[in-house]
Amino acid sequence: MTRYGRRGFLVRSGAAAATAALPVSMLFQRRVRAAGPFGALVPDPNKILDLPPGFSYAILETAGEDMDDGYRVPGRPDGMAAFAGPGGTVILMRNHENSPGDTDLGPYPDGEIVPAPEAYDPIGMGGVTRLVVDGADFTRVSSNLVLIGTIRNCAGGISPWGWLSCEENTDEGHGYVFVCPTDAESVQPPQRVVPYGRFNHEAAAVDPETLICYLTEDRGDSSFYRFVPSAKDKPFEGQLQALKVVGEDAFETTNMKIGDTVEVEWVDVDEPDPEDDTVRVEAQDKGAAIFVRGEGLWIHDGEVYICSTSGGAVESGQVFKLTPDGDGGTLELLTMSEDTDVLEYPDNITVAPWGELFMAEDGDGEQYIRALSAEGEIYDFARNAVSDSEFAGVCFSPDGKAMFVNIQGDGLTLVVTGPFPSLDPGETDTDTDGTDTDGTGTDGTDTDDPSTSGTDSTDGSGSDSDGSTSGTGTSDGGTGTGTGGTGGSDSSDSSDTTAGPDAGGDTDTAGMSEDGGCGCDVAESRPGLGLAATVVAVAGARALLTRGDDDDDAV
Repeated sequence: MTRYGRRGFLVRSGAAAATAALPVSMLFQRRVRAAGPFGALVPDPNKILDLPPGFSYAILETAGEDMDDGYRVPGRPDGMAAFAGPGGTVILMRNHENSPGDTDLGPYPDGEIVPAPEAYDPIGMGGVTRLVVDGADFTRVSSNLVLIGTIRNCAGGISPWGWLSCEENTDEGHGYVFVCPTDAESVQPPQRVVPYGRFNHEAAAVDPETLICYLTEDRGDSSFYRFVPSAKDKPFEGQLQALKVVGEDAFETTNMKIGDTVEVEWVDVDEPDPEDDTVRVEAQDKGAAIFVRGEGLWIHDGEVYICSTSGGAVESGQVFKLTPDGDGGTLELLTMSEDTDVLEYPDNITVAPWGELFMAEDGDGEQYIRALSAEGEIYDFARNAVSDSEFAGVCFSPDGKAMFVNIQGDGLTLVVTGPFPSLDPGETDTDTDGTDTDGTGTDGTDTDDPSTSGTDSTDGSGSDSDGSTSGTGTSDGGTGTGTGGTGGSDSSDSSDTTAGPDAGGDTDTAGMSEDGGCGCDVAESRPGLGLAATVVAVAGARALLTRGDDDDDAV
């Protein structure tokens, strides 16, 4: 097994050494479909997930199963991130892209469509769940609901305050980013970040050094944004801006060729919280560049990787690298689809702890997880063998030993393990997990029988007795046996250790614990309530979002 430090991948590529970037700078991108460093995919006899030799997967949860707090696992799992938890656990924060009418996909048990008192909007079926995984064998420990009442929570991002969940919808009172603390053992009052803007949000990525938050917008004529805090101790007070190409107004990024690099600057958005969906209109009136469906977003070593899902020569996807430099910087087109058999509609993206860029497809036919090799080739890492539904939420454990991913339409959350490159002993990827390695900001009290997760193989040796579980095995011909169901109610302590707002309107701290957490005060900012959030400074990166004024028209 290859072993090197977190930056080792950058060193072993000549192109990367020349550009001080990922080897996927793609100046030498051949854009061919290759077997890749892990080998060709092996068909899964259980018809769930094809993987390279030596890799196996397990189903962690399936939509409709019971969670530990009495709610059920919602459907349409989407964006997701892995946080280091205490006691060797990994905390998965998982979005659910549900619309108001999707009651059958919501978290409420059948026949009990009673909105949680913490719901942002009673009709909203979108939200966030928290899935705790054992970091040693990557089996399920527990899960619970964190945010509910939102609409179409697509992607999001890692931040020092927890998971940022983004709404891809601008119905009245919607279109915001929400902070979701990773230590939340129960559903929380909504913590909305109004200064990040109101638009068709897709993903967010916070630079851990500057606390600048970058934001994508999923529109055919979208802009790309950043929020610049006024100070590090006031992370939610500052200026929303849109990217502009120097010397060109409304620059069409879809026309860029691989290797093209342009200088960029930023224009202020004066009205980040408009009544209508006009943030991009204001930005482009000021010359902001246009992206065709901005979606996946990731920060690695201070550089920002941006996915334009429908941009490029064949309108099937582009990946950019933004290199910030104060108020300017450069934007480079790393790669784009010129053949949908090689790459089609890349959506969620992540940079593995060893430096490779992985892309989850949302295409029209077969769905793949693609990656960019050190040699600059696009290769297949996984294929959806169960349906034509998109992959979503691809991410890695902080130690790089496991990949997590969702198959959205089938409501599956899976873990993949195998011969991934290893980090140096004791080293974790602190740039990509967003948390301290000692587990600050997470909760370690959940305990459960982890034996309910099955592990599938890519050799056909595993058995699947009920269609919802899998067998254990490897892709080298070993035999495996079924391990039982993947879900059910777990006996963990799901007590709420945080306080939400009471009916009297007093401000309490949500998601706060002595060793970390969000530290954001709840914004009582549901649809119909005051839509302005006042930000109060606190020490370090913690901020308090005060609730808006109550309104008689509150939904």
